[in-house]
Amino acid sequence: MRRAFMAGGLSASALVIAAGLAVPAIAGSGSAGTGIGVRVGTISDVSGRCKGQNAEVEQATWHRYVYEEWMGCNNSIGFARSADGGRTWSAPVTMPRSSGAWDPAVTTAPDGTLYVAFMESNSAGYTYPVVDTSFDHGRTFPCQAALIPRVRKNWGDRDFVLAGPHGVVYLTWDYGPSAAEVKTVCSPGGSCGYSNGDLNAVVQKSTDYGRSWGPIVHVSPGFPASGGDSAPLVPERGGRIGVAYQGYDVYNKKTYALRPGYEYFTSSASGGRTWSAPVRVGGSAGTMSLAEWWIDGAIGIDDAGNMYITWDTQGKTRDIGWLSYSRNGGRTWSAPVRVTPDTDNATHIVQVVGVRPGIAAVAWLADNSPHGYALYLRLYSLARHGWLTGAVRVSRRFGSKPVWPGDTIGISALSPRTVMLSWGSAVTKGISQIYAAPVTLAPLCPA
Repeated sequence: MRRAFMAGGLSASALVIAAGLAVPAIAGSGSAGTGIGVRVGTISDVSGRCKGQNAEVEQATWHRYVYEEWMGCNNSIGFARSADGGRTWSAPVTMPRSSGAWDPAVTTAPDGTLYVAFMESNSAGYTYPVVDTSFDHGRTFPCQAALIPRVRKNWGDRDFVLAGPHGVVYLTWDYGPSAAEVKTVCSPGGSCGYSNGDLNAVVQKSTDYGRSWGPIVHVSPGFPASGGDSAPLVPERGGRIGVAYQGYDVYNKKTYALRPGYEYFTSSASGGRTWSAPVRVGGSAGTMSLAEWWIDGAIGIDDAGNMYITWDTQGKTRDIGWLSYSRNGGRTWSAPVRVTPDTDNATHIVQVVGVRPGIAAVAWLADNSPHGYALYLRLYSLARHGWLTGAVRVSRRFGSKPVWPGDTIGISALSPRTVMLSWGSAVTKGISQIYAAPVTLAPLCPA
């Protein structure tokens, strides 16, 4: 969702040495009745040299490289890289021509090619994604492409990117033919959701390392107003692409009025040209409200092809994070498994990554504590049909509730025993910064 409050300048210098303490975390027992060791490593302030607010981080890894992209750095898109698994970090830089941009997205290809994306609008009335490509692990970005649609005065929002081999890249984003049809529901200290709009999850494809892009293809059925948005991707076996998206019910076709939605899964075996009939995921858990302001819904996959989707639902006095998994390529999904243990109406920004075959790491940023925002982590085992840990607090200090931390967090499997996490939080002077930390896991048996 677009933000307008970011401000500040950028101070660049040489390599930033990560600062902080190694924080031991005690894992509580999970529903399976067992607990494993989880240790939080050095917590680094990645964005501290960018003045002003820094929030909404996205993350990607490739071998020992870790990349962080966020909103900030003088109302632009900030970027920093680590070449040693998050021990030390480069000074943050501002992505070219990203002033006023929002919704960062980042991914790496199997050959290490790095793609950094964000949303932008111009004075001609177009809203669109921009993709920067790096062939030297984020030192330089010689290629930039703007995916400007044909329709002027369109609506656009949250992008996601997925890179395959040989220069193939997929980008999903939220697209509507008319921005005038979109009405927002905004939250103090947060951002905005939608009550009305011609919302659609769409995809575009590049076959030349992001230099040029194909046409918009509709992922969520029902264009021009399907009610679909926020559509992260994963690579499946056999070259398929899997997408999880948030689907709202467009119950009034004249005003595009929306009802609370559910999470859906769809896939493509044709390189994104056609998509399977959507499968509702975890519908028994309830719905996602129109007023939720964060990016809801995430998808991960492990080396065995098991897929995991996380999201959270809202009731009158509760907000709960959930996990569902599929062992058969997304044809069917498990009953929803509760992630967040607290019983309240707190924000839960939940994301997931496959760590090893049958093992998923689920992290969430929540403000359920009276002290403010904190980042938590749990591990789930398909073999044991339950949690290997309780909620492990990763962040050392709490972030101020009134200060927006962003709509997303970053999570990646750096190795079978290391999960890399990043998050935004205002822990000092009401200024949000981007923090990153590796989390080491005890030896895990595959499912």
